[in-house]
Amino acid sequence: MDIKYPVMRPYIDEAEKRLVAQSIDDGWISSIGPYVERFERLFAEYAGAPYALSCSNGTTALHLALMAIDLAPGDEVIVPDITFIATANAVTYAGATSVLVDVEPDTWAMDPKEIEKKITKRTKAIIPVHLYGHPADMDPIMAIAKANGIAVVEDAAESLGARYKGRFSGCIGDIGCFSFYGNKIITTGEGGMVVTASEELYKKMQLLRNHGMTKERRYWHPVIGYNYRMTSLQAAFGCGQMEKVDAIVKKRVADAAVYHRELAGVPGIVPHPCREWAYNVYWMYSILVEDPTRRDGLMQALLEDGIETRPFFYPVHEMPRYERPNEYPVSTRLARAGINLPTYFAMTEEDIVYICGRIKTHVQRA
Repeated sequence: MDIKYPVMRPYIDEAEKRLVAQSIDDGWISSIGPYVERFERLFAEYAGAPYALSCSNGTTALHLALMAIDLAPGDEVIVPDITFIATANAVTYAGATSVLVDVEPDTWAMDPKEIEKKITKRTKAIIPVHLYGHPADMDPIMAIAKANGIAVVEDAAESLGARYKGRFSGCIGDIGCFSFYGNKIITTGEGGMVVTASEELYKKMQLLRNHGMTKERRYWHPVIGYNYRMTSLQAAFGCGQMEKVDAIVKKRVADAAVYHRELAGVPGIVPHPCREWAYNVYWMYSILVEDPTRRDGLMQALLEDGIETRPFFYPVHEMPRYERPNEYPVSTRLARAGINLPTYFAMTEEDIVYICGRIKTHVQRA
Protein backbone atom coordinates (compact mmCIF):
# COMPACT_ATOMS: atom_id res chain seq x y z
CA MET A 1 0.00 0.00 0.00
CA ASP A 2 1.33 3.42 -0.97
CA ILE A 3 1.91 5.58 2.12
CA LYS A 4 1.83 9.24 1.13
CA TYR A 5 1.72 10.55 4.70
CA PRO A 6 3.92 8.52 7.10
CA VAL A 7 3.34 9.00 10.80
CA MET A 8 6.84 10.45 11.11
CA ARG A 9 9.81 11.35 8.95
CA PRO A 10 13.07 12.82 10.31
CA TYR A 11 14.21 16.24 9.17
CA ILE A 12 17.71 15.83 7.75
CA ASP A 13 19.60 18.29 5.56
CA GLU A 14 23.16 19.15 4.58
CA ALA A 15 24.23 19.96 8.15
CA GLU A 16 24.08 16.32 9.26
CA LYS A 17 25.80 15.09 6.10
CA ARG A 18 28.57 17.67 6.46
CA LEU A 19 29.25 16.94 10.12
CA VAL A 20 29.14 13.15 9.81
CA ALA A 21 31.51 13.32 6.83
CA GLN A 22 33.78 15.61 8.84
CA SER A 23 33.74 13.15 11.74
CA ILE A 24 34.73 10.34 9.37
CA ASP A 25 37.46 12.42 7.75
CA ASP A 26 38.83 13.32 11.18
CA GLY A 27 38.87 9.67 12.21
CA TRP A 28 36.42 10.15 15.09
CA ILE A 29 34.01 7.25 14.59
CA SER A 30 33.88 5.58 18.01
CA SER A 31 32.75 7.03 21.34
CA ILE A 32 35.58 9.49 21.95
CA GLY A 33 36.41 12.76 20.29
CA PRO A 34 35.20 16.35 20.07
CA TYR A 35 31.79 15.65 18.52
CA VAL A 36 30.43 13.83 21.57
CA GLU A 37 31.46 16.65 23.90
CA ARG A 38 30.16 19.25 21.44
CA PHE A 39 26.76 17.60 21.20
CA GLU A 40 26.50 17.37 24.99
CA ARG A 41 27.43 21.04 25.34
CA LEU A 42 24.93 22.16 22.70
CA PHE A 43 22.18 20.13 24.33
CA ALA A 44 22.96 21.43 27.83
CA GLU A 45 22.88 25.01 26.55
CA TYR A 46 19.56 24.44 24.79
CA ALA A 47 17.96 22.86 27.83
CA GLY A 48 19.52 25.21 30.34
CA ALA A 49 20.97 22.25 32.23
CA PRO A 50 24.31 22.44 34.08
CA TYR A 51 25.24 18.90 33.01
CA ALA A 52 24.33 16.77 30.00
CA LEU A 53 25.67 13.29 29.25
CA SER A 54 25.02 11.42 26.02
CA CYS A 55 24.33 7.70 25.90
CA SER A 56 23.35 4.97 23.47
CA ASN A 57 19.56 5.37 23.61
CA GLY A 58 16.67 6.64 25.71
CA THR A 59 16.29 3.37 27.59
CA THR A 60 19.91 3.41 28.72
CA ALA A 61 19.39 7.02 29.77
CA LEU A 62 16.62 5.85 32.11
CA HIS A 63 18.73 2.97 33.41
CA LEU A 64 21.73 5.23 34.07
CA ALA A 65 19.51 7.66 35.95
CA LEU A 66 18.00 4.95 38.13
CA MET A 67 21.37 3.41 38.91
CA ALA A 68 22.76 6.85 39.78
CA ILE A 69 20.13 7.26 42.51
CA ASP A 70 21.24 3.86 43.87
CA LEU A 71 18.06 2.01 43.01
CA ALA A 72 18.28 -1.54 44.32
CA PRO A 73 16.24 -4.75 44.56
CA GLY A 74 13.31 -4.25 46.89
CA ASP A 75 12.90 -0.59 46.03
CA GLU A 76 9.74 0.72 44.38
CA VAL A 77 9.41 3.29 41.62
CA ILE A 78 6.13 5.00 40.75
CA VAL A 79 5.47 4.89 36.99
CA PRO A 80 2.44 6.00 34.92
CA ASP A 81 0.34 3.15 33.58
CA ILE A 82 0.42 4.50 30.03
CA THR A 83 3.92 4.98 28.64
CA PHE A 84 6.30 3.22 26.29
CA ILE A 85 7.37 0.01 28.00
CA ALA A 86 11.00 1.17 28.38
CA THR A 87 9.99 3.29 31.37
CA ALA A 88 8.91 0.25 33.37
CA ASN A 89 11.61 -2.01 31.95
CA ALA A 90 14.39 0.30 33.14
CA VAL A 91 13.06 -0.11 36.68
CA THR A 92 13.12 -3.89 36.23
CA TYR A 93 16.71 -3.80 34.96
CA ALA A 94 17.71 -2.33 38.32
CA GLY A 95 15.91 -5.14 40.15
CA ALA A 96 13.28 -2.77 41.54
CA THR A 97 9.49 -2.84 41.21
CA SER A 98 7.29 -0.55 39.13
CA VAL A 99 4.26 0.71 41.03
CA LEU A 100 1.72 1.89 38.49
CA VAL A 101 -0.53 4.93 38.79
CA ASP A 102 -3.32 6.18 36.57
CA VAL A 103 -3.01 9.34 34.48
CA GLU A 104 -4.92 12.59 34.15
CA PRO A 105 -7.47 12.85 31.33
CA ASP A 106 -6.35 16.37 30.39
CA THR A 107 -2.56 15.87 30.33
CA TRP A 108 -2.28 12.10 29.69
CA ALA A 109 0.51 12.16 32.30
CA MET A 110 0.56 10.67 35.80
CA ASP A 111 -2.09 11.95 38.20
CA PRO A 112 -0.43 13.51 41.28
CA LYS A 113 -3.44 12.54 43.42
CA GLU A 114 -2.82 8.89 42.58
CA ILE A 115 0.87 9.09 43.48
CA GLU A 116 0.24 9.75 47.16
CA LYS A 117 -1.91 6.62 47.40
CA LYS A 118 0.96 4.43 46.21
CA ILE A 119 3.88 5.71 48.30
CA THR A 120 5.33 3.23 50.80
CA LYS A 121 8.49 2.99 52.88
CA ARG A 122 10.11 1.29 49.88
CA THR A 123 9.35 4.07 47.37
CA LYS A 124 12.66 5.35 46.01
CA ALA A 125 11.66 7.39 42.96
CA ILE A 126 8.90 8.76 40.75
CA ILE A 127 9.16 8.75 36.95
CA PRO A 128 6.80 11.30 35.39
CA VAL A 129 6.46 10.74 31.64
CA HIS A 130 5.70 13.75 29.45
CA LEU A 131 3.52 11.71 27.11
CA TYR A 132 3.28 12.63 23.42
CA GLY A 133 4.90 16.01 24.10
CA HIS A 134 2.66 17.36 26.88
CA PRO A 135 4.45 17.97 30.21
CA ALA A 136 3.23 16.32 33.38
CA ASP A 137 1.96 18.54 36.20
CA MET A 138 5.35 18.77 37.89
CA ASP A 139 4.80 21.12 40.87
CA PRO A 140 2.63 18.73 42.90
CA ILE A 141 4.84 15.80 41.87
CA MET A 142 7.95 17.62 43.10
CA ALA A 143 6.18 18.59 46.33
CA ILE A 144 5.22 14.97 47.00
CA ALA A 145 8.76 13.82 46.26
CA LYS A 146 10.30 16.43 48.55
CA ALA A 147 7.90 15.63 51.39
CA ASN A 148 8.80 11.93 51.18
CA GLY A 149 12.51 12.24 50.42
CA ILE A 150 12.34 10.46 47.07
CA ALA A 151 13.95 11.19 43.71
CA VAL A 152 12.25 12.37 40.53
CA VAL A 153 13.54 11.04 37.20
CA GLU A 154 11.74 12.65 34.27
CA ASP A 155 11.11 10.59 31.16
CA ALA A 156 11.26 13.39 28.58
CA ALA A 157 11.87 11.08 25.60
CA GLU A 158 8.88 12.54 23.77
CA SER A 159 8.96 16.12 25.02
CA LEU A 160 12.16 17.80 23.83
CA GLY A 161 11.45 21.54 23.90
CA ALA A 162 8.26 21.27 25.96
CA ARG A 163 7.88 23.58 28.95
CA TYR A 164 6.06 23.40 32.24
CA LYS A 165 5.24 26.88 33.53
CA GLY A 166 8.22 28.15 31.54
CA ARG A 167 10.62 25.45 32.72
CA PHE A 168 12.20 23.01 30.29
CA SER A 169 10.75 19.50 30.57
CA GLY A 170 13.40 17.11 31.81
CA CYS A 171 15.13 19.82 33.84
CA ILE A 172 12.72 20.01 36.79
CA GLY A 173 13.41 16.73 38.59
CA ASP A 174 16.72 15.30 39.78
CA ILE A 175 17.52 13.79 36.37
CA GLY A 176 15.89 14.13 32.96
CA CYS A 177 16.10 11.47 30.25
CA PHE A 178 15.78 12.08 26.50
CA SER A 179 15.65 9.84 23.44
CA PHE A 180 17.00 10.48 19.94
CA TYR A 181 15.43 7.47 18.24
CA GLY A 182 14.57 8.00 14.57
CA ASN A 183 10.99 9.10 15.29
CA LYS A 184 11.82 11.61 18.02
CA ILE A 185 11.80 15.40 17.71
CA ILE A 186 15.52 15.35 16.95
CA THR A 187 17.35 12.15 16.14
CA THR A 188 20.76 10.51 16.06
CA GLY A 189 19.27 7.26 14.71
CA GLU A 190 19.59 5.73 18.15
CA GLY A 191 20.83 7.74 21.11
CA GLY A 192 19.90 9.36 24.38
CA MET A 193 20.83 12.06 26.85
CA VAL A 194 20.62 12.54 30.60
CA VAL A 195 20.60 16.01 32.15
CA THR A 196 20.97 17.06 35.76
CA ALA A 197 21.86 19.99 37.98
CA SER A 198 23.78 17.69 40.34
CA GLU A 199 27.50 17.28 39.78
CA GLU A 200 27.43 14.17 41.98
CA LEU A 201 24.74 12.47 39.88
CA TYR A 202 26.47 13.53 36.67
CA LYS A 203 29.76 11.97 37.74
CA LYS A 204 28.01 8.77 38.82
CA MET A 205 26.33 8.43 35.42
CA GLN A 206 29.56 9.29 33.62
CA LEU A 207 31.30 6.46 35.48
CA LEU A 208 28.49 3.96 34.90
CA ARG A 209 28.21 4.80 31.19
CA ASN A 210 31.80 3.71 30.46
CA HIS A 211 32.08 0.26 32.05
CA GLY A 212 32.57 1.82 35.48
CA MET A 213 36.09 2.87 34.49
CA THR A 214 37.55 5.90 36.26
CA LYS A 215 38.89 8.81 34.22
CA GLU A 216 41.91 9.10 36.54
CA ARG A 217 43.05 5.49 36.27
CA ARG A 218 42.60 3.72 32.93
CA TYR A 219 41.21 0.16 33.09
CA TRP A 220 40.37 0.55 36.77
CA HIS A 221 36.72 -0.35 37.43
CA PRO A 222 35.59 0.31 41.02
CA VAL A 223 31.93 -0.38 40.16
CA ILE A 224 29.99 -2.55 37.72
CA GLY A 225 29.31 -0.32 34.74
CA TYR A 226 27.82 -0.55 31.28
CA ASN A 227 28.76 0.21 27.70
CA TYR A 228 26.13 2.91 27.20
CA ARG A 229 28.26 5.33 25.17
CA MET A 230 27.16 7.30 22.11
CA THR A 231 29.38 7.12 19.04
CA SER A 232 31.06 10.16 17.55
CA LEU A 233 29.18 9.59 14.29
CA GLN A 234 25.85 9.78 16.13
CA ALA A 235 27.01 12.85 18.04
CA ALA A 236 28.08 14.60 14.85
CA PHE A 237 24.65 13.89 13.40
CA GLY A 238 23.13 15.26 16.61
CA CYS A 239 25.12 18.47 16.29
CA GLY A 240 23.51 18.96 12.89
CA GLN A 241 20.08 18.38 14.41
CA MET A 242 20.76 20.94 17.14
CA GLU A 243 21.26 23.58 14.45
CA LYS A 244 17.55 23.32 13.63
CA VAL A 245 15.93 22.18 16.90
CA ASP A 246 14.15 25.50 17.45
CA ALA A 247 12.71 25.40 13.94
CA ILE A 248 11.57 21.79 14.38
CA VAL A 249 9.79 22.52 17.66
CA LYS A 250 8.12 25.68 16.35
CA LYS A 251 6.92 23.86 13.25
CA ARG A 252 5.36 21.11 15.35
CA VAL A 253 3.47 23.65 17.45
CA ALA A 254 2.31 25.49 14.32
CA ASP A 255 1.16 22.23 12.68
CA ALA A 256 -0.73 21.33 15.86
CA ALA A 257 -2.61 24.63 15.59
CA VAL A 258 -3.78 23.61 12.11
CA TYR A 259 -4.87 20.19 13.37
CA HIS A 260 -6.73 21.92 16.23
CA ARG A 261 -8.49 24.28 13.85
CA GLU A 262 -9.50 21.62 11.36
CA LEU A 263 -10.68 19.07 13.94
CA ALA A 264 -12.51 21.51 16.22
CA GLY A 265 -16.09 20.45 16.69
CA VAL A 266 -15.80 17.21 14.71
CA PRO A 267 -18.35 14.84 16.31
CA GLY A 268 -16.73 11.90 18.07
CA ILE A 269 -13.18 13.27 17.89
CA VAL A 270 -11.31 14.76 20.88
CA PRO A 271 -8.25 16.83 19.85
CA HIS A 272 -4.87 16.67 21.59
CA PRO A 273 -5.16 18.51 24.94
CA CYS A 274 -2.96 21.35 26.14
CA ARG A 275 -3.22 22.78 29.64
CA GLU A 276 -2.91 26.54 30.15
CA TRP A 277 0.46 26.18 31.90
CA ALA A 278 1.94 23.88 29.26
CA TYR A 279 3.98 24.41 26.11
CA ASN A 280 3.12 21.17 24.34
CA VAL A 281 5.50 20.17 21.53
CA TYR A 282 3.21 17.48 20.08
CA TRP A 283 5.77 14.73 19.53
CA MET A 284 2.92 13.17 17.61
CA TYR A 285 -0.32 15.04 17.17
CA SER A 286 -2.85 12.75 18.80
CA ILE A 287 -6.62 12.44 18.95
CA LEU A 288 -9.12 10.34 20.85
CA VAL A 289 -12.09 8.60 19.27
CA GLU A 290 -14.99 8.96 21.71
CA ASP A 291 -16.30 5.54 20.73
CA PRO A 292 -13.20 3.34 21.02
CA THR A 293 -14.88 0.52 19.07
CA ARG A 294 -14.56 2.74 15.97
CA ARG A 295 -10.89 3.59 16.48
CA ASP A 296 -9.35 0.72 14.51
CA GLY A 297 -11.82 1.12 11.65
CA LEU A 298 -10.88 4.78 11.32
CA MET A 299 -7.18 3.92 11.31
CA GLN A 300 -7.71 1.32 8.58
CA ALA A 301 -9.74 3.75 6.47
CA LEU A 302 -6.99 6.36 6.77
CA LEU A 303 -4.37 3.78 5.81
CA GLU A 304 -6.33 3.05 2.63
CA ASP A 305 -6.10 6.80 1.93
CA GLY A 306 -2.30 6.57 2.22
CA ILE A 307 -2.30 8.10 5.72
CA GLU A 308 -0.27 6.15 8.27
CA THR A 309 -1.30 6.33 11.94
CA ARG A 310 -0.32 4.66 15.21
CA PRO A 311 -2.40 3.49 18.16
CA PHE A 312 -1.54 4.68 21.66
CA PHE A 313 0.69 2.53 23.84
CA TYR A 314 -0.95 -0.38 25.64
CA PRO A 315 -1.30 0.20 29.39
CA VAL A 316 1.64 -1.27 31.28
CA HIS A 317 -0.72 -3.18 33.59
CA GLU A 318 -1.87 -5.29 30.62
CA MET A 319 1.65 -6.47 29.70
CA PRO A 320 2.31 -10.11 30.70
CA ARG A 321 5.41 -9.15 32.71
CA TYR A 322 3.54 -6.44 34.63
CA GLU A 323 -0.02 -7.75 34.55
CA ARG A 324 -2.17 -6.33 37.35
CA PRO A 325 -5.91 -5.92 38.04
CA ASN A 326 -7.43 -3.06 36.04
CA GLU A 327 -7.37 -0.17 38.49
CA TYR A 328 -6.47 2.37 35.83
CA PRO A 329 -9.63 3.52 34.03
CA VAL A 330 -8.16 6.65 32.43
CA SER A 331 -5.07 4.99 30.92
CA THR A 332 -7.19 2.05 29.76
CA ARG A 333 -9.63 4.37 27.99
CA LEU A 334 -6.83 6.41 26.39
CA ALA A 335 -5.11 3.28 25.11
CA ARG A 336 -8.30 2.07 23.45
CA ALA A 337 -9.28 5.45 21.99
CA GLY A 338 -5.99 7.11 20.97
CA ILE A 339 -4.60 7.66 17.48
CA ASN A 340 -1.28 9.31 16.59
CA LEU A 341 -1.50 11.26 13.34
CA PRO A 342 1.31 12.17 10.91
CA THR A 343 3.59 14.75 12.55
CA TYR A 344 6.82 15.73 10.81
CA PHE A 345 8.66 18.81 9.60
CA ALA A 346 8.01 18.43 5.86
CA MET A 347 4.23 18.50 6.24
CA THR A 348 2.42 21.47 4.73
CA GLU A 349 -0.78 23.10 5.90
CA GLU A 350 -2.46 21.58 2.84
CA ASP A 351 -1.31 18.11 3.92
CA ILE A 352 -2.88 18.55 7.36
CA VAL A 353 -6.10 19.95 5.92
CA TYR A 354 -6.32 16.91 3.64
CA ILE A 355 -5.72 14.45 6.51
CA CYS A 356 -8.34 16.16 8.66
CA GLY A 357 -10.74 16.17 5.73
CA ARG A 358 -10.40 12.41 5.41
CA ILE A 359 -10.98 12.02 9.16
CA LYS A 360 -14.18 14.08 8.90
CA THR A 361 -15.38 12.05 5.93
CA HIS A 362 -14.80 8.71 7.63
CA VAL A 363 -16.35 9.85 10.91
CA GLN A 364 -19.50 11.00 9.09
CA ARG A 365 -19.77 7.65 7.30
CA ALA A 366 -19.36 5.59 10.47
